[in-house]
Amino acid sequence: MKKLRLHTKRAITGYLFILPFLIGFLLFILSPLITSVRMAFSDVSISTTEAGFVLKDVGFDNFIRAFTIDPDFNRLLTESCKDMLVNVPCIIIFSLIAAVLLNRRFPGRGFVRAIFFLPVILNSGIVLGLEKSNALLAGIEVLQSNAADVSITTTMENLLLGALGGVGEEIVSFVSDVVNNFYDIVTASGIQTVIFLSALQTINTSVYEAADIEGCSAWEKLWKITIPMVSPMILVNWIYTIIDRFLRSDNALMEKILTAASASMQYGYSSAMAWIYSIIMLLFIGLSSLIISKVVYYYD
Repeated sequence: MKKLRLHTKRAITGYLFILPFLIGFLLFILSPLITSVRMAFSDVSISTTEAGFVLKDVGFDNFIRAFTIDPDFNRLLTESCKDMLVNVPCIIIFSLIAAVLLNRRFPGRGFVRAIFFLPVILNSGIVLGLEKSNALLAGIEVLQSNAADVSITTTMENLLLGALGGVGEEIVSFVSDVVNNFYDIVTASGIQTVIFLSALQTINTSVYEAADIEGCSAWEKLWKITIPMVSPMILVNWIYTIIDRFLRSDNALMEKILTAASASMQYGYSSAMAWIYSIIMLLFIGLSSLIISKVVYYYD
């Protein structure tokens, strides 16, 4: 009997690993996916005489409506893309810094790690729903919005704009958005921190010992050892974070899509908006992942 090569064994292991997903996709996801595509190009109505939906082909009318007629879709889509561009890099950077700090040895490290995992709970759909429906939190949000003119971030923003002028307006606006969204960044970084922490623990300590013998500084060890060694997880966390932002229950565009389907019963238009959003997010994931994969370091 011919012995299998190591590459073939790894390939078989990989296919066996994804086999449950492939079976689930073919049995439960493929058919609804095809139906969703058909609905996007149709005017969908519920039949009272026939069981199920009645689809009337309308071509690209639903897509044209989304881009040219709907007053909210383009605005929400732009805001969602801006949220991706601003928050996703901040979440990756924050979670990597948190993981590096939590990987150090200090008293009570286990307790501190447990605290840092709380964002996973705070970022769950149930808690986000409570935040939105809680009357007290809603009242606090109203007070914050009313007091926006005298907030610290607004005051600092005005001072920086006065000092830098129009040249630094975009930079100041970006920094202000990051500061205002800091809570959102922290609550969305729990899983990423855990993934980075597990990657850091796989790095052999002898590599750092050799770097110490050579006289490397902590900054050099970070850029020459730590970041290259965890770079595969940077790509994983990047893709995960984009999808997480895309599927958040408090995403305004997702709310509009779901409302169009459930409340307004505009299933065709809802499917069209969902596919537009999905394609844009897939393009964003593909292009950004292609760029990041060029600097990812894989090692055995």
